[in-house]
Amino acid sequence: MIRLVRELYQYRGLLLSLVQRELKARYRGSFLGFLWTFLNPTLHMLVYVLLFTVVMRQNIPNYPFFMFVGLLPWIWFSTSIGGGASAISDRRDLLTKVRFPAQVLPTTVVVTNLCNFVFSLPLMLGLGIAYGQWPTWHVVLFPAVLLVQLIFTLALTYILAAINVTFRDLQHIVGNLITLWFFASPVLYPFSTIQDENIRTLMTALNPMVTLMTSYQAMFYEHRLPEAGPLLVLAAVSVALLYGASSIFESRREEFAESI
Repeated sequence: MIRLVRELYQYRGLLLSLVQRELKARYRGSFLGFLWTFLNPTLHMLVYVLLFTVVMRQNIPNYPFFMFVGLLPWIWFSTSIGGGASAISDRRDLLTKVRFPAQVLPTTVVVTNLCNFVFSLPLMLGLGIAYGQWPTWHVVLFPAVLLVQLIFTLALTYILAAINVTFRDLQHIVGNLITLWFFASPVLYPFSTIQDENIRTLMTALNPMVTLMTSYQAMFYEHRLPEAGPLLVLAAVSVALLYGASSIFESRREEFAESI
């Protein structure tokens, strides 16, 4: 893992260049261009608000804001996992070059989506203010929660990207699993609505996104600090997972150019 981090720092200029290119190219040719960074999560929110407030009639105060708080980090996670799975297998043009750092490719996907997440934060804060939900001092832990999600997302992306080089069906499986994962995470509903304590404990243990979603909601919607225990456990698990992911990635890196 230390080697991976060291090489990412060494090639930080290349990483920055690729991220800038991805951000510019993402909506190139579209009429609204960069505005889609804000429109995509907003349109997602409107669809779910219509479903859960009109059709299913959820009685959650300021529901659009509640959902938006969880939806933005979820979009960052899901698009990173979905795009990161094929980050290596889709870039034969780069990997066949001499000594191209393969680890930069999945990192580019995650960091690009992180930038979109950060760019969308003013929209989330503005929506909260519109509902009278002003940010409080509890958001000081936002960078820590964001860092935990970054480490966890990078680890999972490295593993999927490395395996997908030889098992191309994985990227399609991941797309379907992300949909299931979304509804198993408290994005559209408060975690408190699950009354059975055993189920809550099991979900927290098996689904890392439960801890992340409830942490964001605690800071921005409930105006309290996230629960330290689950967050620290997830941080430790994410670091361990990144260590394992970097080992898997390193062991398969020499095969990438030949396999794709």
